[in-house]
Amino acid sequence: MTSPAPLDDRVGAMLRALAEPRRRAILRLVATTERAAGEIAAEFEVSRTAVSQHLTVLKESGLIAERREGTRRLYRARREAVRELQAALDGIWSDALDRARALVEEEQ
Repeated sequence: MTSPAPLDDRVGAMLRALAEPRRRAILRLVATTERAAGEIAAEFEVSRTAVSQHLTVLKESGLIAERREGTRRLYRARREAVRELQAALDGIWSDALDRARALVEEEQ
């Protein structure tokens, strides 16, 4: 079994996955409710293959989980991954505010 990727690598993979607007929309769709792949695809004006590729990228980034039920594939957001991403973004924002505060204090 391989060890988990370092935090920066995992967060980077999530950010790259979310750089595409449709992937952000898919994540919103599965944020609170598990949905079938066909149900997700019906929300977009692209091919099912394109939606499937987006789902794969989101799954590989760790943002969503896939569960099989018979022939259906069901997707849901992985809350722990979303919390990890949020914590990383909060840290970036906090660091930026601290740097801005320090610059203002230096100028005074």
